[in-house]
Amino acid sequence: MSKALAEILAAAAHGKFPPPDGSTTVIGQPSVRDAGVMAFTAHSVVFTDEDPDWVRAELAATASDRLAAAMNPAFLSAMLARTGRSMHTIDLMTVAGALRGGPALELREIEDPEHPRVARALKFREGVRVWAADGGVLVLGRGVAGRWEAAIEVNEQARGRGLGVELAVAARHLVPDSVVWAQQSPGNARSVRTFQTAGFRPVGSEALFVAR
Repeated sequence: MSKALAEILAAAAHGKFPPPDGSTTVIGQPSVRDAGVMAFTAHSVVFTDEDPDWVRAELAATASDRLAAAMNPAFLSAMLARTGRSMHTIDLMTVAGALRGGPALELREIEDPEHPRVARALKFREGVRVWAADGGVLVLGRGVAGRWEAAIEVNEQARGRGLGVELAVAARHLVPDSVVWAQQSPGNARSVRTFQTAGFRPVGSEALFVAR
């Protein structure tokens, strides 16, 4: 499997991005599970085990500005049809550096593999750990190309008191790496604001192709 995507993500996490030259990089999948498209400033990355020549031909045939072709619905639809996969949405990719010490928020770890949040996370990540707070849940695990990813969930009755930000900050304390990633749907403005308040900075967008 290709390590190219892991290298691109590691560089982006530290502010070193692909050249903003309007081109698209086509690389192999980092795993059987992970395929999709990432877009950085004026540079896209398609990671798939499909024929690179086919991918480039589809990009060229897409009626779109070349800077946006890789995230154009027509190209994504062609990729999904070709791979037999599905996708949920185009997410905003954000990343934050790890913080020293333990989190200020009181958390208790959930080790039950049948817990709904644990079971769902295991479909997309390895090394999953889940913690519960009073009114919310934090998930950490290794996702695309082995990167450490965080996801949070806040109960409706607990909203409006900053718990989401506390959970996102806690992820920065608990991640066993120098950085932690998190993805948010751009339309979920509340989630976007939460992670940015917690110190996560936007670095690009991604569309992940999920095996059926």
